[in-house]
Amino acid sequence: MIGKIKGILDKVSISEVIIDCNGVGYEIIIPLSTYDKLPREGEKLVLFSHLHVREGEMTLFGFATQEEKDLFRLLNTITGIGPRLAVKILSSISVTSFCEAISSADIKTLSKINGVGPKSAQRLIIELKDKISIISPESAYSTTAASAPPKHTEEAILALVSLGFKYDMAKKTVLKIVSEIPSAEQSSENIIRIALQNLNS
Repeated sequence: MIGKIKGILDKVSISEVIIDCNGVGYEIIIPLSTYDKLPREGEKLVLFSHLHVREGEMTLFGFATQEEKDLFRLLNTITGIGPRLAVKILSSISVTSFCEAISSADIKTLSKINGVGPKSAQRLIIELKDKISIISPESAYSTTAASAPPKHTEEAILALVSLGFKYDMAKKTVLKIVSEIPSAEQSSENIIRIALQNLNS
């Protein structure tokens, strides 16, 4: 595994660089977040790298920070999120903002990422919520995360979104129900049942 590459920045494009390492040029795919941090051509550069091997094809991906690389690898563990989409995600949102969106179950923000729709956003939240603090511990204590709804409320909203309802409408309906029914009746199943009655009436 090639974990880090150090050399001279030989050539740059928005999505790819070539690093000259003692006369050998490595073609490396990068996200925009890394592109923004690149030095000028001809200057020294260090990238944290990941070698992706699939069906005999080897592709190098490079990142300006270890956090970007860690998030890239974590995204690749999610069904339906390959390395190309992982790079798109890193190009669309900062690591900290992504982690905060996961921690606060912010489907609206995640759905704005190029290549990620509401269903993919929901899957990312479900599969990464308990893992994201490894990359960005501060996200678990952010203002956004602190204002996240309780688990049963969050589950009800995500369930309604998966059924085809708009996130804003689902959230508004669920929060209204939670404010009107006793806490003893606020299971996610009961909230979903009442919400469907209200939304389909």
